Amino acid sequence: MNFFSGFGFSHEESLFSAYLDNSDYTVCGFSLGAIEATLYVLKEQSRIDKLQLFSPAFFHDQTDVFKRAQLHYFQKDKERYSKTFMENVAYPSQKDLSPYGCEASVEALEKLLYFQWQEHDLQKIIDRGIEIEVYLGGRDKIIDASKAKAYFLPYATIYFIKEGGHCLWTKSK
Repeated sequence: MNFFSGFGFSHEESLFSAYLDNSDYTVCGFSLGAIEATLYVLKEQSRIDKLQLFSPAFFHDQTDVFKRAQLHYFQKDKERYSKTFMENVAYPSQKDLSPYGCEASVEALEKLLYFQWQEHDLQKIIDRGIEIEVYLGGRDKIIDASKAKAYFLPYATIYFIKEGGHCLWTKSK
């Protein structure tokens, strides 16, 4: 399995152990890592059977004003932004994500905010016989999971955890 980490994260694949397909032919990514995993699959020519996207960064519905504000707040106070971001990622759980945190860059945030998913790219992946799975939390505070669900539905099997947040956890986790 090939796993790509989310914005401000490192080695967080254990957070998704309940869902991960540990096959040598599976590529996975969380949030920003879902973008990286998809780009990897599009370039890689070796055998891949499955692409698993956990809470893929999906900001098609956000305005440029929102995106510029996120970048501004990150650059103004990176530590505070990162702390709030981690709390929102963990929501509705109170779990501490600091063991999985790492230095985040403005370039990574910019990529996360401005990346545009392309339907023809998802179709290319399907045409290669690669199964796409998308995991979304209904209480996600980072992305609009309902809009992401509608976007990915024609191309992927969607797993929608109604009470889950960005990490797919419910309050009890």
